[in-house]
Amino acid sequence: MGKADFLSPKAISNRIKAKGLQKLRWYCQMCQKQCRDENGFKCHCMSESHQRQLLLASENPSKFMDYFSNEFKHDFLELLRRRFGTKRVHNNIVYNEYISHREHIHMNSTRWETLTDFTKWLGREGLCKVDETPKGWYIQYIDRDPETIRRQEELARKKKHDLDDEERSARFIEEQVRRGRDGKEEDDTPAYTELKRENEEEKVAFNLGATSSVAGPSKSSSLLGESALKATAASTKRKDMSCSSSSKEGKRKKSALEEIKEMEERRRQKQEPVKTDYWLQPNIIVKVVTKRLGDRYHKKKAVVVEVNDKYTAVVKMVDSGDKLKLDQNHVETVIPAPGKRVLILNGKYRETEAILEGIDEKNFSATLTLDSGPQKGRTVDNIAYEDFSKLA
Repeated sequence: MGKADFLSPKAISNRIKAKGLQKLRWYCQMCQKQCRDENGFKCHCMSESHQRQLLLASENPSKFMDYFSNEFKHDFLELLRRRFGTKRVHNNIVYNEYISHREHIHMNSTRWETLTDFTKWLGREGLCKVDETPKGWYIQYIDRDPETIRRQEELARKKKHDLDDEERSARFIEEQVRRGRDGKEEDDTPAYTELKRENEEEKVAFNLGATSSVAGPSKSSSLLGESALKATAASTKRKDMSCSSSSKEGKRKKSALEEIKEMEERRRQKQEPVKTDYWLQPNIIVKVVTKRLGDRYHKKKAVVVEVNDKYTAVVKMVDSGDKLKLDQNHVETVIPAPGKRVLILNGKYRETEAILEGIDEKNFSATLTLDSGPQKGRTVDNIAYEDFSKLA
């Protein structure tokens, strides 16, 4: 039978079939050849080239399986990272998009039998966040790029700083409104004074309206009494206003800036130790507490190699020797056994080496003996757990 013409329906149908996906059971991963039907796959399996590939694979089968598994994992995670980022997505959606490429690595050539097994493995290795729902398995890529982690931490720190500024501004405005309201209430408070007559013989008259009756000998005397009363009330009111204004000036409340200055001055005079919100120091042992890195690094100890920007550090894992860049919120201090050397990380004796004498578990503190500095040999009590750590 001759070969079909290029523009014939048969040739066009063959080209369409060649472009699309075929059945997986008729695909040979070793030769990377896709057959269209069972007969073609049988012929391929009997071919000399396929037999040579099988001989090569039989010499070291684990080598080929590991290679295909690593390629499958790399391509799958790369597609998940580029296509979906860190969004939560169904694993079947990612897999269907992955196998749409004709030259992909088939799962039957890897060490995972099903997509569920591969999804569980990703969760155990800490490469993705995995959760099971009635609709199936969902995965979420974990981006461990140091640059991405640093950018996220900077954004979080900036957002927290902005919130603190907004909170301080809101408190300042509220304080100003309260002070203004208190001052207005003081100004509006009426002053009650004692009624006195300057002349005992003169009669005092009160004009209480049309219904009131005023007893008096004549109209001129009532008018005179009314004018005298008004003059007395006016002078008394001026006197009270001057007294109240002078007392308010004397008792004027201090502004927030003045209070802060006074607190700083008192602190400087007492020479109180100032605690900072950063404590990382080189050559100390810390414990990784974040779960974002997976079970491989969670609750494992590491040595701080380098400190960057006060809040981040490059640590070296004690067990595996891997180097990671972590924020201080992702690690915690390590409390050694009594008699071991530690480094004080915060407070008055910051960056001072000491020896751990005892631990107070009830108060979460310890007793240290200073081993360096001008006060060497002095014993210090009530040092919090987070203020010192074991020396490497």
